[in-house]
Order: sequence, then structure tokens, then C-alpha cells
Amino acid sequence: MLVLAAVLPDFRLQSASGDSATVIGITAAVGAGAFGLLSALVWPVLVRAFLLVPALVLGMLVFFLNGSLLWLALSLVPYGRGSTDATMAVVVAAAMSAASSATNAFLAVRDDGAYRRRLARIAGRRRRREGGGAPPTTPGTVFLQLDGLGHAVLREALEAPAGGKPLMPAVAALCGRTHRLTRWRTDWSSQTGASQLGILHGTNEDVPAFRWYEKESGEVVVSNRPTSAAELQRRAVERTGNQGLLAQDGASRGNLFTGGAWQVALVLSVAARRGKETRSRAGYFAYFSDPANATRTAVSFVAEVVRETVQSTRALLRRERPRVGRGGLYPLIRAFATVVERDVVVAAVLGDMLSCRTAVYADLVGYDEVAHHSGPRGRDTRQVLRRLDRSVALIAKVAERAPRPYRLVLLSDHGQSQGETFEEAYGLTLDELVRAGSGLQVPRSAGRTPSGSEARAAARAALHRPEDGGLEPPRKPGRNTGPVVLASGNLGLISFPDVLGRLTRERIDQLRPALLRTLAEHRGIGFVLVESEEHGPVVLGGGGAEHRLETGEIVGPGDPLEGLGPGAAGAVLRTARFPHAADIMVNSSVDPVTGAVHAFEEQVGSHGGLGGEQSHAFLLSPLELSPPVEPGAELVGAQAVHRVLRRWLAESAEPHGRTGLAPSGGDVPGAAEPLPAAHRG
Repeated sequence: MLVLAAVLPDFRLQSASGDSATVIGITAAVGAGAFGLLSALVWPVLVRAFLLVPALVLGMLVFFLNGSLLWLALSLVPYGRGSTDATMAVVVAAAMSAASSATNAFLAVRDDGAYRRRLARIAGRRRRREGGGAPPTTPGTVFLQLDGLGHAVLREALEAPAGGKPLMPAVAALCGRTHRLTRWRTDWSSQTGASQLGILHGTNEDVPAFRWYEKESGEVVVSNRPTSAAELQRRAVERTGNQGLLAQDGASRGNLFTGGAWQVALVLSVAARRGKETRSRAGYFAYFSDPANATRTAVSFVAEVVRETVQSTRALLRRERPRVGRGGLYPLIRAFATVVERDVVVAAVLGDMLSCRTAVYADLVGYDEVAHHSGPRGRDTRQVLRRLDRSVALIAKVAERAPRPYRLVLLSDHGQSQGETFEEAYGLTLDELVRAGSGLQVPRSAGRTPSGSEARAAARAALHRPEDGGLEPPRKPGRNTGPVVLASGNLGLISFPDVLGRLTRERIDQLRPALLRTLAEHRGIGFVLVESEEHGPVVLGGGGAEHRLETGEIVGPGDPLEGLGPGAAGAVLRTARFPHAADIMVNSSVDPVTGAVHAFEEQVGSHGGLGGEQSHAFLLSPLELSPPVEPGAELVGAQAVHRVLRRWLAESAEPHGRTGLAPSGGDVPGAAEPLPAAHRG
């Protein structure tokens, strides 16, 4: 306060006639003390009073409320010596909050004993407030999802270059000492909606893609749309008969779905509802109730916007390819994902551990968001991985000092595959290709499917914005507007709303004779899935190639699924049997050497279909837990991952640890793998 009074023209701590240094010092001490006391007592009440304010608006409102508290504190100084105008009060309050935050962080980092005692005091206060006794002795579990981080990219980030250290040293330390790394393979729909629904609720049945059209209701379901997420969760609970992975004393942070947890923050499936039990934005208010948090996050937010602007300009000047537009609101969306959502989710997880929650599942979406626009191995995404590693290190450090023991499990929901967009590679969108193959007029500016983004949806929910707002296809497309063409990365879905029920191959050939041939013969299309009256689900490829999925019969010059892995046929057949599978489903072509794909939406790094690294996620689990699966097997499907996580929760609940290795079940095998050479031991 003394330094600010010396350098700011409209902020003073002395009377107009001047005062001695002692009086000025006393005035500063009284003013700072009053400000600190008001912040501790009044601030939480003010934040609770603004629960209906959109969360991002609250982040800005923090500064004005903080300035008001400083102005009030100065008015309490005797003799009226402290004074400032309204604008300067905001600046001074922000600077003081930042200084307080930096000092606390410095003390915590420099003195592990003080850090441990501070955590113990916070934990003790929370337990007393919640009426709890001694903390449990059985381990709790934190499941931390690094959204979109593929298995291969993670392994590269764990390798130490010659004479250097790994890109993610904290995760590398876990992998080398206490954890095992396992690769798992996603379903055909390799995206967060399908994977996280399967992981948290035990089923992703009838989730064919990130977005799809349902003929009976005439609506487009979008996984990250709050009302759609709520409906998908309701269907999953109805199908399985249980609430989910986190139903027993669990917490869900930053996810699409609750997993049955009562403690939720930033969860989209409850974002549209109001009430004590479903206040998903409560995490924002818990975080911003500390003015120092608000100051730190706001400064980091601005820095991230500047960073993205510089990086996108550099990519443009260097003519980097592949490339998509990074203007408009994207810098703000990126900053929200990599700063605001990360900070709030990490703070919520730390609070859960201090409160001794039994199971916590949290999703950090920053890498996935940046990789969509910069590629999974871009320079920008590497910087995001470094910051995610610091978040993992912080959570691991607090877990060591939490009131109860904790096991930290890292995992991802899918990977990403890089490549030019379909439009960039071939000069037309999938919608234009479908309309041309159907003999319909192609408009000069055919509508594009926007990039799917959990961060974008979370930001809109935080701002109380409408769900559609031009960012997604209309919820109810007209039945006479032609085919509905939707995209989920390099997976495309084509539905005909004017014909009820799923169209068969034979019926499509009658109505639009050239369409299937146009799609199957296009160089950018890898294969086409359609239902045949005679043969059931059939995969079509170029040159008349067919793969009849139910019998495994291959007709024509080759297998359209060749090169996509041994599980490709099973994954496609499973999706073909979904009630809401589209009339026609198409997967882009895949480069057999590089694994590059062509997204049907504006993404450099994409996921949602088959091809490349998008289908290979990871699971990094403590060695004291049983292996995910038997040696030599492969872990396949989000539902199998759910069963593994449930088994681990059961093991943690046992006083003596493991309950024994249970099979993954049926057609879902899985296996652990050797660690990178640098981290064996």
C-alpha cells in the first residue's frame, strides 16, 4: 500500500497538509488491515449474493467489488487521511490482491512445513464445518482426464531428450516410479461425449457421434449442448440402472456428465438446471470468492489471449500448413480453456482432497482445445502440455499431504489425428459433396459444421448464453430442406429427415441413384456405412469394394477397412446397430504412412472417427492397483475402462488393498505395456 501510494497520483495515505512517516505508516497498516478483514468477512457474503451472475461476468465484477472494499477500508482510517477515487481503488485493490497471492505462493513453495500446516488447517476447518470426525484411512482416488492427449503424444512427452528433461517431468516421474502406462482403444466415435459417458456411466450405447440427427423428434443432438448432455445422461442411467462411477461420495469437475456425483462444478449435463443439488457453476464462485484467485486468473487470461494472437500471427506469416482460422472469439475460448477452466477445476480438485472425497473425476480440456487449431504436436500445444504438467504436479503434491491417502490416476478419453480439412484438401465441404451426389443445387455458401469444443460450450454456459446461437446446426432442421449433414471430426453423418425410419442401401439407390457411388469413389472418403436389406450393415469402398459386417465377407477388390486395425470391423458393426445410426455414415480417408485424416469440420487436429492416433488413449495407474487387464490383452472401449475404474474403487475401499484382477468382460480386452526406456526401474 505504501509503494502504491508513492507511485499512483490519485491514491494517498496522508492529509493534504502532510504527515510524518510514522503517521503515514500507521495509516497504511490500518488501511491494509481493514481491507484484509473486510475481504475475509464481507467478500464471501458478496460472492454468494451474486450467484445468479454469469461466472465470467463475476470474474470481471470481482475487481469492482474489491475496489469498493478498499474504498470502505480507507474510509475507516482515522482522521480521513486515506483517500482514492473509484477507478484508482480498483487498481490498488487488484495490485494488493496480486501481491498477497504472490507472497502466499512464495511462502508455500519455500517452506514445505508451512505449506503442510496450512493445508492441515484448511482441511480441519472443512471437516469441522461438515461435521466430520477423523479422516478415513482407506485411500481416495482422483481420476484426472487430460482431454484429447493421445497415447503416442504422451510417450513422446515422457521421453527425455539428450541432455534435457522430459516435456512433462511431473508425469514422467510418476510413470517411472509409481505408475504403469496402458494404452486403450476407443470406440468408433472417438470423442469426449461417447468416451466420457461410457467411462462415467458405464454405457455409451446409441451414441454414434459427437452430433447426430434423431428422426422421431426431428432434433439434432449435440454432446456438449447442456440439454443434450442431460438427456444422454438420463438415458445412460435408465439403461444401466445405476447412477454412475461417482455415486458414492464422489465429485465431478469440468465434465460433460456428473457420473452420479452430488458434488459438481462446471458439469454441462446440469448447467441448464437450477437448484442446490445441480448448481454446476458453483465451482466458479468457490474459486472467485478469493479475490487473489480472480486477480491471478484475470492476468493469466489476458496473457493467454496475447499469446494466441502472437502465435496465430506467426503461423500465418510462416504459411504453416495445415491451418484453420484462429480469429474471432477463438483467442478468448482458448484462454478460457487453458486458464479459467483449468484454474477452477484444479482448485476444486484440491478442495475435494482436503475434504476427503472418496472419488473425484476431473477433466482438463486445454490441450484438446489448442490441438484442434494448432495440431497435436504443434509448438503451441507443447506449451499447454508443460502447464498441464504443473497442474498434475500440484495435485500430486497436495495428495501427499491430504488428510487421507489418495491414489492419482491419469487418463485420456481419445487422441487426435492431424491433417488438412476435407474442404482444404478437395475444395468442397461434405455437405456440398452430398448435395451434388443427390442431384440438388449446391448453394454458393453451403453451411459448415462448426468445430466441436467442450471449452466453447462451457464458456457459453458460464455466460448464460443460449445453446445454439449460430454455433451449432439448428436443433430442428426442416424436413424439406434436403439431407442433414453433420460432422464429428473425420466422421460424417447423413440423414434424410423427410423419410421416417432408417433408409436402406436399396432405397437410397432408388431415391438418389448416384449418391452412394459419389461418396464411395471420392478420394477423400475412406469408407461408407449403410444398411442393406439383404446383407445387413455393409461398408462400401472405392472400386465396388464391400465388407459385409455380419458375415465378414469381402466383395470386390479389397477390404475398405484395411489398415484401420483389427478392431475396426467390430467397432463399425457395433455403431451400425445403434437405433440412431445415421442413414449414411462416412469416414474420411486415412494416409497409411502418416495416419493423417481429413476432418469434415474446421480442425487441424481432429477426432471422432477411425484413423491415425485419435483412437488410442492412455491410462496411467498406480502400481498398487491391479493391472487394468491380463498381460497380452488390449483394453477396448470406454465401457471396459468404466469397469476397470469401478474395480479400482472397490480395491481402495478394501482395508487390505486389491480385490483381485477381474476380467474386462466379453469383447473388451486390454493390456499394460513396458515403460519408456528412460523411466524403467
